[in-house]
Amino acid sequence: MNTISNLLTTPMQGTRVDVFEQIFLVFLGLGALVGVIVIAYTLYNAYKYRDTGEADDDEDLPSVGELPTGGKGGKKLFLSFGISAVIVISLVIWTYAMLLYVEDPADGTDEQAEALNVEVTGESFAWFFEYENGIESTGTLRVPADERIWIQVTSGDVWHAFGISEQRVKADAIPGEYDETWFEAEEPGQYEIECFELCGEYHTSMVGTLEVMEPEKYDQWMDDQLTMSFTMEDQNESPVTDGYVLTLEHQESDFEESYTADQFDNGSIEITDIEQGGQYNVSIEPTDGQFEPIEEQIDMTGPVSETYTLELDATESETNANETNGGGEN
Repeated sequence: MNTISNLLTTPMQGTRVDVFEQIFLVFLGLGALVGVIVIAYTLYNAYKYRDTGEADDDEDLPSVGELPTGGKGGKKLFLSFGISAVIVISLVIWTYAMLLYVEDPADGTDEQAEALNVEVTGESFAWFFEYENGIESTGTLRVPADERIWIQVTSGDVWHAFGISEQRVKADAIPGEYDETWFEAEEPGQYEIECFELCGEYHTSMVGTLEVMEPEKYDQWMDDQLTMSFTMEDQNESPVTDGYVLTLEHQESDFEESYTADQFDNGSIEITDIEQGGQYNVSIEPTDGQFEPIEEQIDMTGPVSETYTLELDATESETNANETNGGGEN
């Protein structure tokens, strides 16, 4: 009884798994208690009013087909119905409040905005994940342990249903609509993602993996995803170590940084101070007019590794050609 009392009075908090386990334990405990009482009372009356075959001469026994009388006006019946009604109504109210918490644990606060948000898309019998910083993943959803994760689920083709049984998560994936839900995994490990809507020929193979990581390992993984590597080389595939400036500009934020040639290590640089994926403008400008400028766009959805060939400016190429020809005549 203490366990049931604690479950009934504990403030609504914790994970979805905690909530549904509480509901299950309360119903199991009360159901078992009611069952024991009913069976015990039935056995008691069966024993008390058993037929011993030795009736007293003054005992008024009912005959076959005779309606029973007595019962003191049905007080026991009404009492049992009243107690049952109070228990059932209390359970309904408590369970409904718990399910409301599951539907919206944020309760109008900024908690959801501060949590990790991921957009989930089901399409062509696979799951695609896009984090709010623009990083994307296919098949595997990586999240930190002990942190609330909000997911917005949709579909790119037909109806699907995103589900993680071990985390008590399920959301409809409908084209053109978003179904929002949340979960919070306490233990690091891997859990299976399934589709719970019959969606086509390869429905049973539409599975993925939820990888719950230690917060430090998750941060390291995300930092690795937000990494850009650039290498500058000439037409002979030799590193170019001077004479240029690399500029990165994010198209949707105020991020803009420039990196001079002396910041490169033998023509290569790894940039790790990036916080947002998405579209970047990349420009490589010569500092002495030796090379042709380069302008390009990069869609960063994961680690970027690019190699650029710096071609000599037309004037420089002509000068070098003349010097080569002149040297040949001498």
